[in-house]
Amino acid sequence: MTLTLAHWFYLAGTIVIILTMLLRKNVVIPAILSTLFVAYFYTESLNAALQSTFRASLVAASSLFDIFLIIAVMTALLRSLRDIGADRKMIVPFQKVMVNGHISYFILIIVTYVISLFFWPTPAVPLIGAILIPAAIRAGLPPLGAGIAVALAGQGMALSSDYVIQIAPTLSASPSNLDVSTVADKGLVLSLVTGIVAIALAYFFIRRQILHPDDRHLQAWEKEGADKENVENAQQPPIKDDNKSKLFAVIVPVAFLIVISFMAYTKFSGTAELEGGAGAALIGGTALILLIAATCTFKVKEALELVSHHIIEGLIFAFKAMGIVLPIAGFFFLGNDETAVKIFAMEEGAPAFLFDLILAGESFIPSQGVLAAFGVLIIGMITGLDGSGFSGLPLTGALAGPLGATMGIDATTLAAIGQMGAIWVGGGTLVAWSSLVAVAGFAKVPVLELVRKSFVPVVVGLIASTIFAVLFF
Repeated sequence: MTLTLAHWFYLAGTIVIILTMLLRKNVVIPAILSTLFVAYFYTESLNAALQSTFRASLVAASSLFDIFLIIAVMTALLRSLRDIGADRKMIVPFQKVMVNGHISYFILIIVTYVISLFFWPTPAVPLIGAILIPAAIRAGLPPLGAGIAVALAGQGMALSSDYVIQIAPTLSASPSNLDVSTVADKGLVLSLVTGIVAIALAYFFIRRQILHPDDRHLQAWEKEGADKENVENAQQPPIKDDNKSKLFAVIVPVAFLIVISFMAYTKFSGTAELEGGAGAALIGGTALILLIAATCTFKVKEALELVSHHIIEGLIFAFKAMGIVLPIAGFFFLGNDETAVKIFAMEEGAPAFLFDLILAGESFIPSQGVLAAFGVLIIGMITGLDGSGFSGLPLTGALAGPLGATMGIDATTLAAIGQMGAIWVGGGTLVAWSSLVAVAGFAKVPVLELVRKSFVPVVVGLIASTIFAVLFF
């Protein structure tokens, strides 16, 4: 196959973006300029290149806007629940069962995992940190152990699968036009394998530091000699003992449990499956109704303005969290001929730059599926160094298609492996400049120490899940 100058600029752009990530710098400018150069040398027109540079982000936005919208809706619902105190009441019952540090470690993991599946770790961490971390520390769990538990369960295990909202699987599957449902299913299994191994190793490392329950642990942690009640009052506004607030603390989790049960039923009963976009839409619609119900029940006169305000807040949060993905995804969408057609405003015949490059270099790639799997894992981990975790998914997803075809390994498996590497690293377990900072802040431990203690468990977990994927998928 003959590679054009545009192909080489696409390769150069990919390398520059990866190197920029390694240097822990923002990759938006390299992505935009790389798109411009590739488009110029392909079209040989500055006018067309400038238009293609804009359309690249537009195509990415149109493909991913449903993702932004579901983030906004779920964030808006959480804001409305926080206004009425129902968010904290949803978790308070778990405090009664945190009788020692060992149990507290696993309760933190379970609660963080479940909440993060629905609301993502970023809004879930303050919720967990304000209520459960103080209770866990008083039960004897060291602060570092609490931070590790929350990070591995939320930023690692829940976010890497993203099985409920399915943002990560969509980003992984889109560049190579893979089946989102298959990538999501495999990602869920691999996230559990990685998480179980990492959580078990981390527990083995910290178990000797777990102490007997004592109020003095909490007092030392706070460095103010305050008891648990004063600590909680200092961290959050008092919860009103309102029956309606308690009602929504029950209604919301029950509603989502019903939705998830229905999705599981449709999947395993053989009827129409509600996965990917359909599943996210069902959850989003449920969240919108709950948002209106919660707001109208407590502040019916201000409901019209408050609901709109919460949705706007959610959209702002969504674009702050995911906006950086658009120009990056736009560049990597050039590597796929189906999306490149839209970017170049062509009817057909657009090149598949990435696929062409891999086919041209096929003879230099070891013809073993296990090497390809670990190669994608390493690339995913490298892309995660930017502290996002999601910005590298278009790259690993784009590599999965052609690598799977040439290496004899299923492309959806490679996409799921790359997703594990990118999100476990960049989502907030192994880089100190990610949302891990929030976990360290609530646990009151140095973020670099949290990274250091998480490194071995996470890396061993990723290696184990990659081997599992090669053997069983």
